[in-house]
Amino acid sequence: MYEVLFLAAIFVALMFIYWLANLAEKDRIKNETSSGPLAVVSYSIIFVIYLVMFVIGAVLQFVIFRAQNQSYVLNGIDGAPAEIEAFLTGVASAPLLAVGFWLPALLGMLLLLPPVRRLISKFTDINPASPVHAISLSLTMLILINLAATLGLGLENLTGTLEQAEEISGQEPDLIGTLWTQQILTALLGIVGVGWLSRRNWGETMARLGIVRPTGQQVLIGIGLGLIMIPVVAGLEALMRVMGFSANQDVEALTEQLLGGLFETPFGIITLGASAALGEETIFRGAAQPRFGLVLTSLLFAIVHSNYGLSFSTLIVFALGMVLGWVRLRHNTTTSMIMHGVYNSSLGLLVYLGTNFFEL
Repeated sequence: MYEVLFLAAIFVALMFIYWLANLAEKDRIKNETSSGPLAVVSYSIIFVIYLVMFVIGAVLQFVIFRAQNQSYVLNGIDGAPAEIEAFLTGVASAPLLAVGFWLPALLGMLLLLPPVRRLISKFTDINPASPVHAISLSLTMLILINLAATLGLGLENLTGTLEQAEEISGQEPDLIGTLWTQQILTALLGIVGVGWLSRRNWGETMARLGIVRPTGQQVLIGIGLGLIMIPVVAGLEALMRVMGFSANQDVEALTEQLLGGLFETPFGIITLGASAALGEETIFRGAAQPRFGLVLTSLLFAIVHSNYGLSFSTLIVFALGMVLGWVRLRHNTTTSMIMHGVYNSSLGLLVYLGTNFFEL
C-alpha cells in the first residue's frame, strides 16, 4: 500500500509540473512570446528538486572524502565513526552513489538553460523555446539518478532489502497491483505531458502519441515481431554464453524478487505484457521518441530498467527498444504496444511452462 501511495505522489507531482509547462506552452504559442510566469514556476520546481539532490550528493561526497583521507574504513580498519563505517561498508559503491546524485542533478539544472537547449536542438527535434521540451530534457536526468542509486546501493543489497521487508511484513508484495499502478501512472504522465487537459483534447493527444486504431496488418506485424524477438534474444544470450559471458547472478536475483511472482499465474503473465505495453510504450515511443529520436529514446528505455544494472540484459533491452522504435516510425505506437505486450507475455509464458515442466 505504501509503495502505491509513494508512486502516486511522485507521478502526480510530475504531472502537475507538466501541466504547468503545457499551459505555459499554450500561452507562448498564442501570444508569440517567450516563456511566461507559468514556465518559470515549472522550471523553479524542477530546479529545487535537483538542488536538493545536488546537496545530498555533495554532502555524501564530502563524507566519503573525509572518511578516505582520515584513514577511515572501507574494509574494517579502526577509526571511523560507527555511522560512517556502517554506511560505507553497507553499499556497493558509495562514490558512485554520491556522484550519481550531484552530477545528474547539476546536468538537470543546466538543461533548463536556453543556450544548452539550443545546442541539444541541433541533434534532436526539440524546440529550445518550448517549456514542455525543456522540462522533458531536464527530467531525463532522474533516470540517470535512479540507475546510479541502484548501482551505488548494489543489486545484491537491494535484493536483500526487499527480502527483509517481505519477512518483516509477513506477506508477499502485491506485484500485480504495484505494476499496474506504476504503468497506468506512467501512461497518464505521457498523456498529460504532451498536452492533455491543457492545450490538446483527447483526440489530438492520442494522435500526437501515435495511439490509433491499428489495421489488421499492423496487428499481425506487432504479434509477429513480438514472437520473432523471442528466438532472436535467446540466440543472442546463447552466443554470449559461448563467448564466455555468464549470466549475472545479482541481476537474476533482483529481477526474480521484483517480478518473479508474475510468472506464477496467467493473470500475472498478462500483466507483465499488457501493463508494460500501456505505460512504457505511451511515454517512450509515444511521447518521447518524436522529440528525442530513436537512439536516445532507446537508450533511456534501457537505462530505466535499472534492475538489470549495466549488464548484457541492458543491451538486450536497448536492442528491443530500437526495434520497438522502428515499429513506431514505420507504423504507430499502437503497433509497438502490441509487439511489446506479445514479447513480454510470451517470455512470461515460457518461464511459466518451463517451471511447471521441471516440477513434473
